[in-house]
Amino acid sequence: MGGVVPTRFTVLGPVRAWNGDSELELGPPKQRGLLALLLIQAGHPVAVHDIVDALWGQAPPDSAVNVVQRHIGALRRLLEPELPARSPSRWLVRGAGGYRLEVEPGSLDLLRFRALRQEAARSAGADNPARATELLIEALRLWRAPVASDIAPEVRSHPAFTAVDREYLSAVKEAADLALEAGPELGTGVLVALRQAAAQHPLDEALHARLIVVLASTGHQAEALDLFRTLRARLVDDLGLEPGPELRSAHQRVLRQAVPSHAAPPAAPEESEGDPEEEPGGTTAAAKAPPWTAATVPPAQLPADLAVFTGRRSELAQVKALLPAPEKPPSMVVISAIGGMAGIGKTTLAVHWAHQAADRFPDGQLYVDLRGFHPTGSIMSPGEAIRTFIDAFGVPAHRIPAGQDAQTALYRSLLADRRVLIVLDNARDTEHVRPLLPGAPGCLVIVTSRNQLHGLVAAEGAHSMTLDVLSEADALEFLSRRLGAGRIADEPRAATEIITLCGHLPLALAIVAARAAVNPSFSLAAVAAELRESQGSLDAFTAEAPVADARCAFSWSYNLLTPAAARMFRLLALHPGRECSLAAAASLAGLRPGQVRPALAELVRAHLISEPAPGHFSCHELLRSYGVELGEDKDTAEELHTARRRMLDHYLHSAHAADTVLAPSRDRIELGPQEAGVTTVSFADQTGAADWLDGNLSAMLAAVEQDARHGSGRHSWQLAVTLERYLDRNGRWQEQLAAQTTAAATTRRLGDIRGQAHAHRALGFVAGRLERWDESAENLSRSLELFGDFGDAVGQARVHRYFAFLANRRQDQEKALDHYRSAHALYRSAGHRSGEASVFNEIGWTYILLGQYGEALDECGRSLEAHRAIGDLNGEAAAWDSLGYAHHHLHDHDRALECYEHALTLYRTIRDAFLEADTLAHIGDAHHAAGRPVEAALALGQALEILDRIGHPDAALVRGKLTDLAPPSSSPEDGEGQGA
Repeated sequence: MGGVVPTRFTVLGPVRAWNGDSELELGPPKQRGLLALLLIQAGHPVAVHDIVDALWGQAPPDSAVNVVQRHIGALRRLLEPELPARSPSRWLVRGAGGYRLEVEPGSLDLLRFRALRQEAARSAGADNPARATELLIEALRLWRAPVASDIAPEVRSHPAFTAVDREYLSAVKEAADLALEAGPELGTGVLVALRQAAAQHPLDEALHARLIVVLASTGHQAEALDLFRTLRARLVDDLGLEPGPELRSAHQRVLRQAVPSHAAPPAAPEESEGDPEEEPGGTTAAAKAPPWTAATVPPAQLPADLAVFTGRRSELAQVKALLPAPEKPPSMVVISAIGGMAGIGKTTLAVHWAHQAADRFPDGQLYVDLRGFHPTGSIMSPGEAIRTFIDAFGVPAHRIPAGQDAQTALYRSLLADRRVLIVLDNARDTEHVRPLLPGAPGCLVIVTSRNQLHGLVAAEGAHSMTLDVLSEADALEFLSRRLGAGRIADEPRAATEIITLCGHLPLALAIVAARAAVNPSFSLAAVAAELRESQGSLDAFTAEAPVADARCAFSWSYNLLTPAAARMFRLLALHPGRECSLAAAASLAGLRPGQVRPALAELVRAHLISEPAPGHFSCHELLRSYGVELGEDKDTAEELHTARRRMLDHYLHSAHAADTVLAPSRDRIELGPQEAGVTTVSFADQTGAADWLDGNLSAMLAAVEQDARHGSGRHSWQLAVTLERYLDRNGRWQEQLAAQTTAAATTRRLGDIRGQAHAHRALGFVAGRLERWDESAENLSRSLELFGDFGDAVGQARVHRYFAFLANRRQDQEKALDHYRSAHALYRSAGHRSGEASVFNEIGWTYILLGQYGEALDECGRSLEAHRAIGDLNGEAAAWDSLGYAHHHLHDHDRALECYEHALTLYRTIRDAFLEADTLAHIGDAHHAAGRPVEAALALGQALEILDRIGHPDAALVRGKLTDLAPPSSSPEDGEGQGA
C-alpha cells in the first residue's frame, strides 16, 4: 500500500488500532466488538447474520442490520478518513452477504502469531525442537491478555473468539512439550506463558500436568508438588473429581525424580499394573505393533440417520463452526459436548450431524452407546469402549496388549495423524469419556449426556451445547414430517395445541405423533382433547419401548439422584411459575439457601432442571408433572402443604419488603407471622427491590392463582394487593385485573371483610385504568363502604383519591376536586401527613387540567414542601413533575425543564421506571414547545426505550410523538444507512 500511512491492529489483548503513530479511537462497544470480529477472521468474509449473532446473541433488535451497516461506515471513515464517499475501501471489503477486513500479515498481531506457530511446526518436523520452542515463545509473547479482552463479555463468549483463545492454549502446550524435549534452558522461557495460561484455565489438567513437569525440569520441584496439591483440592471442591491420569502421571514423575532435563512431555500416563510385559530392549508389544495397516477398511459405526430429522439448524451450525476450513490442517482435537434433559433429542442431533460431516473424516467414524443412564446399571466402561474401537480398526487380537493403560495408548496411536469422527453417546460424566479422547489433532469428538460435563469444558476445552425444546416452527415441521403436511394444514389449531401440551419436547411429540400415525382416522382435535384431559399427568406419553416412554426415560435420571436432590426435585414441582429462585427453592425445602445449592446443582447437572440465569431455576412441564407424581407417591400431604405455605410466605413477605423500599410512605397491609424455614429477601436499595420484583413477577402471579385454587386463599389476596403499585406503575393492567379479580373472589369466599375492602379498591382502580367505568365505580363504592364499616379513615381516603383520579380521566374535574377534598379531610383526621401532602399535588394537577395554572403552582408548591418535610422522595418527585407541567403551560419552558430535571433525578433514585419515562416525555414536550427538536427527540427516545422495555401501553403515544418530530429519512448505501 505504497504512499499510505501504515495502519496496525492488535487483538491479542485489548482491541487497538494505529494510523502511523496515532492511536485511533475505536468508538462505542458494539463497533469495537464488530472490528474485533473482523480482525480475528481477517482475510475471510464474515456474513452479516454471523455479525448480528455475535453482537446480540439470540435476541437481536429489529434494527440490528442497520446498526451493523452504520458501524461499518464509521469504521471505514476511521480507517481511511481521506477516502471519498462511496469509493471502494482498501480495508473493509463488502462481499456476498457480509464484510471482509483485508490486512497485511505484518499489521495484525494474530496473523503474526499464527505465522510463527506454523514456522515452529516446520522446525519441529525437521527435528529442531529448540528452534521450534524459540519461535513459540516469540509467538506467545504477542499475547497481552485473552483475545479482544476489552469488548463486552457477551460478545467475547461467541465461539469465534473462544476458538482463538484455544489457539493460545494449544500453543502453550506445544511449547511446553517441545521445551521438555529441547532442554531446561528453554523450559525456563516457557514458564511465563505456562503460568499465565494455568491461571486463566485453573481446571485444565493437561495444561497443569505440563506446568508441573516443566517446573520440576527447571529446578522448581517443591513448587511443582505444591501446585499438584492445590489443583487436586480445587478439582475435588469445585467438580467433585480426583485428578485424571495425565495429572497423576506428572505428579508421579516428580515424586520419582523421573524428570530429567530432556523429560518426555506428560501426554500419556506411565505404564502401571497390568501393562504388557517388556520385550527385549525394553519395548512393549503394544509399542512394536503397527497401529493399522493400509488394507484395513475405515470403520463406519454410525447408527442410521433419522429420515424425518427436523429443525436444530442453529445447533447444527454451531457444531459445524467448530471444524477448521477443509483446506486448513487440523491444529487440535475438537470436542463438542451436547447436553439436555431426557427426550430432548441429543442422540438424534449427534448422529444426524455426524452423517452430514462424515466425508470430512476419511479415516472413519466411531460410535458407542456408553449406557451412562441405563436403568439396569450396566454402564459401559471406558475400557470396554476402547476395546470395541480397537477392534473396529481391525487390529489382530495378538497385537492388542492386555493392560488398560496400554490399550488406551494403542487406541490413541491408532488415531494419531488420522481424521476420525467419534460419537460418545449417553455418557455418565466427564471421567466416563476422558480416556476415550484422542491425544493428537485431526479428530472431532461429539459427546452426549444428560449431565452437564463441566470437567470436559474446563479441562479439555470442549464446546458445550445444551439443547432446548423445539421452537414452534420446528415442532410443526416435526409433526408435518411424521403425519403429513396435509393433515397438519387441515387442523392447524389442533396441531398447535398438541405442541403446547407436549411442551415442545421431541420425545413427547414423537409418542403422540406415533399414536396419531397408526390411527389415521383420529382427528388431531381428538388427539389434542385426549392430551388436554390428561394434562398434569404423563399417562398420555407412554409407549411399549422403555426408551420411548416419557415416565421411564425421566426415571433413569431421577433414580441416580442423591436423596437430598430427589426431595428437592419433588418439591420444585410444587412451584407455580416457570422459574424458581434460589430463595424460593430454599423456602420449599425449609433450609437455608446455601444448604440447597448442592442439590440444585446436582439437578442442573442431570438436566432435570435448568438454570437460565444465576440463582433462577426452571423445569419442563412434563418433568414438573413427573415430580408431582413422585411427590404424591413419596411425600405426605402435610409435608407438601407445609412446603407450599413456606414458598408462598417467601413471595409474600419478600414482595412486601420490596414494596416498602420502593415506596416507604405508601400504606400497605399488615402481614401475619411466617412459617419456620422461610427465606425472606431483604433489599438495600430501590434498584435491588425493583430488580427482584421484575425477576419474580410471573411466579408471584402464578402463586396468586395457585393459592386461590388449592391453598388457604390468604396468600392469594394479600400477594395480589401487595403487588398493586408495582403492576400499575409498569402498565401491567390486564395482569393486575386478573390478580385483583381473583383476590376479590377469594376474600368473599373467606368472608374476610378487611381483605374485601383492599381487593375491591385495587380492582376498582385497575378497572378504571382500562375504562371499564361501571365495574370501577361498583368496586370502589363497595370498598368505600367496607372501609367505613370498620372505621378505617386512611382506607376511605385512598378510595376517594382513586375516585378522583378516574374522574379526572373522564374530564370531570369538579367531581375530582370533591373527592380530593374528602380525602384530605380524612387524612387530616387520621394525622396522615404523607396522604395530605399527596392530595395537595393531586389537587394541583386537577387545576392544571382546568387550565388554572396559578392555583396549580400554589397547591403543588405546598405538596413539595410537605413531602420534603417528611422525606418522601416519591411525593417530592411527583410534585416537581407537576410544577414543571404547570410552568410548561405558562410558556416558561426553561423553568419547566428545571423542575422536570429535579423530578427525573428523584425517579431514577427510587427506580420508578414508568414515571421516569413519563417525566422524560414531558421534557421532550417542553423542548419541542421551545423549538428544540433535537433535544426533544433525545428525551422522547429515552422515554420510549424505557416504556418498550417494561411493555407499557404508553409507548404507542410516545412513538407517535417521535414520528411527528422525525424528518423524512433516506437510506444511503454502502453502510452509511440510518440505524437505531
